[in-house]
Amino acid sequence: MSTKAKLTRRNFIRQVGAYGGCAFTTMTALGLMTQATGHGAEISGLTHIGSKSKKRVLILGAGIAGLTTAYELQKLGFDCVVLEPRPIPGGRSMTLRKGDTISETTGHTQTCQFDEGLYFNPGPSRFPQWHVTMDYCRELGVEVEPFVNLNENAFYYGEGDIGPLAGKKARIREVKTDLRGYTNELLAKVADDEALDTELTGSDKEALLDFLHYEGGLSGSQHQYTGHARRGYKVWPGGGLQEGELDTPYSFSELLQSGFGQLFHRANEYQYQSQMFTPKGGMDKIPFALAEKVKDKIVYGAQVKEIRRTNPGARVVYTIDGVDKEISGDYCVCTIPPTILRKMQSDFSPMLKNTLNIVPFQNSAKIGLQFKRRFWEEDEYVYGGISWTNLPIAEMWYPSSGFMQKKGIMGGYYVFGPMSDQLGKMSPAERLEFALSNGEKIHPQYRAEFENAFSVNWSSIPHIEGCLAHFPQAMIKTFYPLLIRPEGELYIAASWASHLGGWQAGAFEAARIAVKSIHERTMAET
Repeated sequence: MSTKAKLTRRNFIRQVGAYGGCAFTTMTALGLMTQATGHGAEISGLTHIGSKSKKRVLILGAGIAGLTTAYELQKLGFDCVVLEPRPIPGGRSMTLRKGDTISETTGHTQTCQFDEGLYFNPGPSRFPQWHVTMDYCRELGVEVEPFVNLNENAFYYGEGDIGPLAGKKARIREVKTDLRGYTNELLAKVADDEALDTELTGSDKEALLDFLHYEGGLSGSQHQYTGHARRGYKVWPGGGLQEGELDTPYSFSELLQSGFGQLFHRANEYQYQSQMFTPKGGMDKIPFALAEKVKDKIVYGAQVKEIRRTNPGARVVYTIDGVDKEISGDYCVCTIPPTILRKMQSDFSPMLKNTLNIVPFQNSAKIGLQFKRRFWEEDEYVYGGISWTNLPIAEMWYPSSGFMQKKGIMGGYYVFGPMSDQLGKMSPAERLEFALSNGEKIHPQYRAEFENAFSVNWSSIPHIEGCLAHFPQAMIKTFYPLLIRPEGELYIAASWASHLGGWQAGAFEAARIAVKSIHERTMAET
């Protein structure tokens, strides 16, 4: 028997994944992948509490989780009070527009100077169509529009020890087409090896080769990749005798050394697959729509100091206009970030307090850059999407709206972890220079076209002090369950205490779970 692995469908898919990142496409073609489906905004099985004694629920924070909790409980007949330390709702679901001001915990203050009509989302900016976020937009009447997450006319760019492509920006479509072509060339040659001990039937093998030829743009009986129109043209087809001229593809070696193939997942992971969406006019359209539904329940400027249990019930001490106040309720739903909860007096159990101290709540940073003209569209034909790079700015975002207008806001960087921590120690002027000095390597027009900027580092935003949590597997089975389990009448509900860390859907889902639990407990009372 041959020592080669059998070319079963499983082995074939593994090889595809190892040699070019097109396993998702292949599995879809073979009928092995199905689309995920979401659910409606309505929480099934919950009815109005009717004549039962109305329960008061104290909700700490007017971000997506807190507002959703109040909105859903109000529909069911509960009395809610939302305490929010800031003067506006939304938490990280924020949109920056002309005149907005943020004073950071580091002492830096910025006032947004964007032109009227231009805006930037420094927190959540997009969501996939299967997230419950889409259902709430429908229910609340929030208009959405496509978010161009993947635009293969945008760029990959790398520096350092990445081979001949170092310092050269390459169109995403060129890299993907070439790497897919060479990968499929290898696989076609493996599949056509008569000596291979295969478990594919003759017709399976023929169909597989046809697929690899089509998918990879191969030609000839030798299954060669020599370039393809999918990667674009050196001279584009036009009128008259201009039939188009293909450019020379990058070599397989250049592509492998560049590491660009490792960036394919940025648009292939289930959270980022097309089509993605965003609220028209800014992400804060969602929390403002929610807040409008419960506007008489929100107390702005209320900073929580203590969270207490009253056995039964809950009591919260908060400060407003420098005066300490307290309020009691039957339940308390806390959406406050762990960075703030760690410093607060509470009656959470010692185990839960310890868990809050070790929640991996990491930082994130973004910058919005206003330019005099949309040079990425005019000069380089990039309409929306993201360019990825190994430079410390990581990602450059092009606006998904306002196409062909005179000006626009680009996302100059989007970073997490240590790099965002470094940016948090910089002044806004230093962050701007960081964005410009790196970004101009990909777009030389940067400095000449730049007008103004606004940078947000979430670890230094008051009352938030962080961005999201991703739990390692060891914590998922041990400490994480403590966050989502109520302690008496005290609940925690937030995106950071979900499996959708950082996504608004995580906040929506966590709120719905708390609402369902409180409703069930109320209905069970005699």
